[in-house]
Amino acid sequence: MAKPKRPYRWLKPVSHLALALPLGWLVWQWVAAILAMPNDLGFNAIETTIRFLGDTAIRVLLVALAVSPLSWAFGWKPLMQIRRLTGLWAFAYTILHFFAYFGMEQFFSLGLLWQDVLKRKYITLGMIAIVLLIPLAVTSTNKMVRRVGAKRWQYLHRSVYVIGVLAVFHHWFMVKGIQLAPIVHGAILLVLLSMRLMRWQLKQRKRNALAA
Repeated sequence: MAKPKRPYRWLKPVSHLALALPLGWLVWQWVAAILAMPNDLGFNAIETTIRFLGDTAIRVLLVALAVSPLSWAFGWKPLMQIRRLTGLWAFAYTILHFFAYFGMEQFFSLGLLWQDVLKRKYITLGMIAIVLLIPLAVTSTNKMVRRVGAKRWQYLHRSVYVIGVLAVFHHWFMVKGIQLAPIVHGAILLVLLSMRLMRWQLKQRKRNALAA
């Protein structure tokens, strides 16, 4: 018997490709720089790399947080297929952002890293966000969902909302002066969290109505 066709099988590979494009662009910029070709890394390639990876990490995280609300808003359930993979891409960009900073700027010195964590507020917030992200990435497989238990897994992965807030404030304190990017990121996060809160309140009202 032929296996039933899964609808929207293209969605995952297309999403992987789209989410990999920023990394591909960055790699090409470095190749161009090494070959003395025109590139967009600017006079400080290290700072450009660190900031680009950080900005991409926040944006992909916001996309991951937007998957469920967009699925509810438009009634398109297949969109949920890419929620987990988008979250893993956000984690990948976060780790690349960290190692670019830790390696290129701190030369893999734990002492310098610790000084930065204590001295700079945005580094402190960023490190907390990374620490919170690690268990979410580790428990992202179906096997880990079964091992942890669905309820505990859901509670654990709700920390992604806290991570989103930390990421936005990390960006806010990192830039100098009032800049548009962290404001836009914060506004998007606020909208997404408000949508989730409204949905939760609606569910609570329905439960209370059924219990009455």
